[in-house]
Order: sequence, then C-alpha cells, then structure tokens
Amino acid sequence: MQIREKIAQALVSALKNQDKRRTSTLRLIQAAIKDRDIAHRGAGKDPVNDEDILEILTRMVKQRNESARIYQENARAELAEEELQEIAIIMEFLPKPLDEQDMRQACAEVVKEVGAEGLRDMGKCMNALKEKFPGRMDFSKASGVVRDLLR
Repeated sequence: MQIREKIAQALVSALKNQDKRRTSTLRLIQAAIKDRDIAHRGAGKDPVNDEDILEILTRMVKQRNESARIYQENARAELAEEELQEIAIIMEFLPKPLDEQDMRQACAEVVKEVGAEGLRDMGKCMNALKEKFPGRMDFSKASGVVRDLLR
C-alpha cells in the first residue's frame, strides 16, 4: 500500500475516533503533499511518489523538532509537547531509521560500491545513499561519516 493511501486511511480512522490532534496533523500532511502535487503539475512533472512523500515527511519532522526546541528554550512546555505529539504521528509513516552503526556500515558499503577515492567523489556517495535509503537516514550525519571515510 502506498504511503498516500495509508495517510488517508489513518485520517478516516482519526475522524471516526474524534482524535483532534491526529486529525489536524494528518490534514497538514495531506496539504503538504497536495501542495507538492500542484507544484509538480505546474512544472509538467509526474504526481508526487512515495519517495517525494518521504522527503516531505522528513522535512516536517525536522521543522517540528526545531520548533519544539525553541519552545522549550522559551519555557513554553505545552507548545513543545504539541510539536512532539505531531512528530510521533508523522513518524508512523516514515520507515524505521537506521541506527548509528548501521548508518556507518551503509556509508562504507556505498563508498566501496561507488569506487570513491577522495573528497571529490563525495557527491556520488551521497546521491547513492539518498537513492538507497530515502527517509531512513540523517544525511547531514551521513555526510560527515562519508567525509571521514574519504579522507
């Protein structure tokens, strides 16, 4: 089942259960996907696929993490908690992220597969990682690991 269908089913369930937080978060997700669909249509591209949706969801999680951190720094615990609840809902639709050890192993394998010999090949390695592990890895951390491997 596609991610878009899972989100739609979860929204129907949340509406039936009258779960306001879940309903509003799922509607935000659908709105973000619809916005990307419209942008793709305007550019003459195909509709949003699962990989694009994973990217959207990952960005939403990052935004909410940042907001929660700011709220906590400014003693707004109730708003930070709302952001954390939204993160939990969004994370349900993302694949399980790789842990630190698995990420390092995946980076090492990609460096070997690509045949990278130095820092100039870092872009090739990162593109391969993004293709193989969409939504499952923090690519900012992975770029540090790849950089260390290529030195």
